[in-house]
Amino acid sequence: MATITRRGVPVTTAGDLPTPGSKAPETVFSGNDLGDVRLSDLAGKRVILNIFPSIDTPTCAKSVRRFNEAASKLDNTVVLCVSADLPFAQARFCGAEGLERVMTVSTFRNPEFGKAYGVEMVDGPLMGLLARAIVILDETGTVLYTEQVPEIAQEPDYDAALATL
Repeated sequence: MATITRRGVPVTTAGDLPTPGSKAPETVFSGNDLGDVRLSDLAGKRVILNIFPSIDTPTCAKSVRRFNEAASKLDNTVVLCVSADLPFAQARFCGAEGLERVMTVSTFRNPEFGKAYGVEMVDGPLMGLLARAIVILDETGTVLYTEQVPEIAQEPDYDAALATL
């Protein structure tokens, strides 16, 4: 389990991020059309998992915008913005912002993702939501990079993450 903070108050996660060099746990997300999106469907592409509590918070929104901008410069790479938000809220946000280079996916039907990736917050006021983290996979689903952001309101280290690619 990792300990992060929310406004300086400790919060515990369900576990630890997958280890670089390991195979990413298979998971199923809900896409904006409510259809299933599996990591295995993205085999042959590099995948950035931009994981966060809710798209309706300022830091989460910034990360989606930033990765949308970066995605236009990345070959053979898919950016999945992962939260427990309903797909309707995710689609509304991206539509209003004109964000077309990232794919928002939800864990609302499959909360097991938070446990498998160690990012579910198990205590505190955001209990049940996902902690802010980045996981980057290569074309075979092997973990290349991880970052567990130590303070939930802090942005991830975009430069370090993108340098991996």
